[in-house]
Amino acid sequence: MSETNRNMTRRTLVAAGSSAAIALAQRKDDINQLPPNLPVPLDDGACDHLPGLSVPSIKLKTTRNRLLDLSRVDAPRVIVYIYPRTGQADTPVPAGWNDIPGARGCTPQSCSMRDHYNEMKSLGAEVFGLSAQTTEYQQEMATRLHLPFEVLSDNSLAFTHALKLPTFETSGMILNKRLTLVIRERRIEKVFYPVFPTDQHGQQMVNWLKFKKQQQE
Repeated sequence: MSETNRNMTRRTLVAAGSSAAIALAQRKDDINQLPPNLPVPLDDGACDHLPGLSVPSIKLKTTRNRLLDLSRVDAPRVIVYIYPRTGQADTPVPAGWNDIPGARGCTPQSCSMRDHYNEMKSLGAEVFGLSAQTTEYQQEMATRLHLPFEVLSDNSLAFTHALKLPTFETSGMILNKRLTLVIRERRIEKVFYPVFPTDQHGQQMVNWLKFKKQQQE
């Protein structure tokens, strides 16, 4: 074998090894699971102004292809969990995503809300997700995860700006920080911020709703 062919073979093997390593890393980085040692988000006070505010009358497109106004939902309580962005199994997470406190964990959170949805409904709450992704992006996620509730697209950030919800910027995207609003009689009754760990949030909401029910009895 000539020296040229040997060099080409080495480059091919190195490239194949690099591709295999990347593929292995992507398989190990399961979006359905929370990686260990994620940075814990801290309460920076960015949601202190929200309790008691009226919910703005803004129509947002949902994953069921309808326009929904959260201030008009007919339910004793409305839970809106707001998250940065869900990942996709065949797409790497944005660079440095796991290092941003509170960024990682949108898929586990949605699954947790799904698994506790019926119990939250039985306690008088309707549930919605909300993010800045397009409806088309959200529909793929909602179908894949079998979500029983609608997810709202605030792609224009109209709802976010109206309530001055906290955001962050990464990889050229402006995304919502993770928080959950509880709406009662068209006003924000409670804010959960930050939300961590995300895979326990559904149970956290059930526990809070049970506590509120006990207070009323």
